[in-house]
Amino acid sequence: MKQKTFAVDIDGTITENGAGRINLDALSALRHLTNIGHNVIFVTGRSSVEAYLLSVFGGTTKIAVGENGGCITLNTNEHVLLGDLQQCQSAFQIIKNEIDNVVEKPVFPRMTEVVLERTFDLDLAKNLLHEKNLDVLLSDSQYAFHINSPGIDKGTGFQEIMRRMSISSDDVIAIGDSATDIPLFKVAKTSIALGNSSEFVKSHATITTSAKSGDGVIEALDKLAPKLSEV
Repeated sequence: MKQKTFAVDIDGTITENGAGRINLDALSALRHLTNIGHNVIFVTGRSSVEAYLLSVFGGTTKIAVGENGGCITLNTNEHVLLGDLQQCQSAFQIIKNEIDNVVEKPVFPRMTEVVLERTFDLDLAKNLLHEKNLDVLLSDSQYAFHINSPGIDKGTGFQEIMRRMSISSDDVIAIGDSATDIPLFKVAKTSIALGNSSEFVKSHATITTSAKSGDGVIEALDKLAPKLSEV
């Protein structure tokens, strides 16, 4: 069988969103895919270093896309920066000065984005930045609000991996749960939205599951099992 590449979100997909606790059965299923020759690459709003460490300890493909596509970790000492941290920090200062309850979320250090607590009106912030002619992307991963450089999302970040590894979109299977995963769905032939996804996110996927988060991943892989075999 031809090798497939699974592009997998972390929070809300293989974890309980907000708690960060991994569904070990889902991780085991992803490790099995790696063991039989497929790629399993984490694509997350968390830092790429966190995702890379999960790949090391979880036994999946040792490469990761983090910061909603802004940063790629290729190994312990090599990171590809696609976003502009200074641009995002400037936007953050404007939002913080103009809107109440805007605070940074305590997270692992970011190299290309700013991460905020979900404590304010995101649409209000988007309108403010539009009025100020600041070209940045504000998004909600359900884990946090994110400020990213224009043109940066999980899809563009993963396309850099596809280019480096000569992966065709026909061989990509994306799994996620939030609006930040939609750009990733768009670069994959097969896309899976889990049961905890909104109807809007589900409308952009080719497959949906009834089960949520990690249990949904297992349900999805069971659906795909007849088409997956050892490479």
